[in-house]
Amino acid sequence: MTNNNRGRRQFLGQLTAVTLAGMIPSPLLAFSGNSSSLAALGGRPVRPAPKTWPKWPYVDDRMVEEVVKTTKSGIWSRIQARTNGNVATFEQRFAALLGAKYSLGTGSGTQALAICVAALGIGPGDEVITSPYTDFGTISAIITNRALPVMADLDPASYQLDPADVERKITPATKAIMPVHMMGLPADMDRIMAIAAKHKLKVIEDACQGVLATHRGRTLGSIGELGCFSFQASKQIACGEGGAIICNDAALMDACFTVHNHGTDKAGKHVTIGPKYRMNEFEAAVLLGQLPTVVERFKLRNRNADYLTEKLKGFKGLVPQKKYAGTESGSYYNYAMSYKKEHFNNATRAQFLKALAAEGIAMSGYIPRGMHREPWVDYLVEQPDYKKMYSPARLQAFREAARQLPGCDQVCDEMVAMHGCGTLIAGTADMDDVVKAIMKVYDHRDKLAAL
Repeated sequence: MTNNNRGRRQFLGQLTAVTLAGMIPSPLLAFSGNSSSLAALGGRPVRPAPKTWPKWPYVDDRMVEEVVKTTKSGIWSRIQARTNGNVATFEQRFAALLGAKYSLGTGSGTQALAICVAALGIGPGDEVITSPYTDFGTISAIITNRALPVMADLDPASYQLDPADVERKITPATKAIMPVHMMGLPADMDRIMAIAAKHKLKVIEDACQGVLATHRGRTLGSIGELGCFSFQASKQIACGEGGAIICNDAALMDACFTVHNHGTDKAGKHVTIGPKYRMNEFEAAVLLGQLPTVVERFKLRNRNADYLTEKLKGFKGLVPQKKYAGTESGSYYNYAMSYKKEHFNNATRAQFLKALAAEGIAMSGYIPRGMHREPWVDYLVEQPDYKKMYSPARLQAFREAARQLPGCDQVCDEMVAMHGCGTLIAGTADMDDVVKAIMKVYDHRDKLAAL
């Protein structure tokens, strides 16, 4: 090779680096410039099939031993061992883990939320403000108590409730706010708690995705009057189904116990109306087996999430979920980002996700439609009991407002999410694969239209 040729190649290389530096933040330059064609179009994938992610849900020998021990004991229901069984033991340890005074095990996160609504005396004619971007269990918990689930819009950068719209939606019938800590990151709790105090409202935290995450030194679920968690199979602490409530008010916790125990209080008196929402001893056994190592996995998720966020910093094509002031850690049920198609040659999100999946990195659009776009809204306003409890004008206004949540619509259109529970407990090299795959797809964005 002549000196002239070598000089020309060096110059072109420098020119390419300068050009890329203008479009791609410096932390990503090392991951860019992949000359291999897209795997979806016949190229070699960034992460070949033999490379696997940690299995989820998490299982170890300790958990199996707890279930075997419970099976042999013949004590399978919490009412057989109210004070020293698996459920009671889990409640004590879970409360201590989260820095709360009290905890109550339930059959699911949805049940936990419904119990809290009932325990606060919220029912027919009342309203609860919540998020449209959530599992339907959030909405169902309010409907179960025959209250009206009023949906406020989202901050499209954080995927959380927009406090300004929450305040606009308050009426004389509003009794509570139910923020959803989406993806396991804290909602804007400073403003939500200030609004609740100003209007004398209760706060029920839907922390079903947010176990162990912290905001200003407090765990999610311990900031409002009551906090609820889910232990469904995909969650950070999992037992198939299952849930829990935490709070710091003994009387309120007793009220929750009575509701979840078909209206029967701890003294055995049948004092009110309630369903049977009890956690069983097998669920608690699985959970107890996980607790000794759950903090270790929580810290690893945060470390890997921070690593990804740092690597993607300044990249305009994918923008990681916004964090509010006061956020100290997240639970990362999902690691979520907003897909900006204008930076990918206007390729659709579906084309981007297809290309990424072929590279060995699975992500999804998560919730395809906000709850405000689902048919339950029209169903609810036509129900005879709701027509008795709410005026025609209120139901009509509810229906119309439910369709006008543009922030949520934007989130549903832009969201790309990677399941965090198992993926984010992998190694740093695995996180590098995620970034490499994203940048490979970005480098070949002009080919995405072919997918």
